[in-house]
Amino acid sequence: MITMTVQELKDMLAGVPEIVELVGDEDASKVLNIKKQDGYMEVKSILRSIFAKVISANKEAVCELLSKLKCRLNEDNKIRMLTEKEQLVLQLEKQYTADVGVLLVFFFNYVKLSPGEALCIGANEPHAYISGDCIECMATSDNVVRAGLTPKYRDVQTLCSMLTYKQGFPEILQGTPLNHYISRYTPPFDEFEVDRCSLPPQESVVFPAIPGPSIFVVVDGEGRMRMGSAIDEEMVTEGHVYFVPAHGEIALTSAPAGPLQLYRAGVNSRVL
Repeated sequence: MITMTVQELKDMLAGVPEIVELVGDEDASKVLNIKKQDGYMEVKSILRSIFAKVISANKEAVCELLSKLKCRLNEDNKIRMLTEKEQLVLQLEKQYTADVGVLLVFFFNYVKLSPGEALCIGANEPHAYISGDCIECMATSDNVVRAGLTPKYRDVQTLCSMLTYKQGFPEILQGTPLNHYISRYTPPFDEFEVDRCSLPPQESVVFPAIPGPSIFVVVDGEGRMRMGSAIDEEMVTEGHVYFVPAHGEIALTSAPAGPLQLYRAGVNSRVL
């Protein structure tokens, strides 16, 4: 995710001595001394330097610092309530022992989404899905450049050079209702948009035709689907994927047994 604000990073360095030990007092002081009037490129250079120090640390140093961090947090937990990030660090450390990605938790926003909410992650922004289920729609990108929480190869040099080091909290998208059962999520770039349909049992809805092709993914429930003026209906159920040509109107009816939930992804309507 987008990195935290400078003030949040300053607070983090003041409260997580293990990170300071890893990056060194000099780089930590550069962050602590960032001023409001400092330009974007200057701040980016400082953040890149401290991030590179953490992610390029050798496994032995990371293992030692994670052990110290875990011991400190477990002791702190006896006298105070740990923050959500501190709790997450302890949780991830059990799953990814000696993985530098556990330390990177302190550099990023910790975002929780409720059903129906979405967020947009721009190109060259690091992110990790921690728990739960979601639908991800992705344009061609460098998503395969790994940062942590993985046993696979990490190209540290490429990663550090490509990141934007943008700061702030990401915008949570609530979706724009198209009707009672369909909401549209439109990101600020042209490649795609996503429609979410949550249809109660034995209800019907029409996906309006769009001027470009689209893909439907059924994630829960079952029902019937009819395209355009066709007479025949297609049974739809969880796990089914459909390609719909441009200008194709889709009518859906959910089964009596339960709700039907599916998503449509297509080219962003503002460019069509």
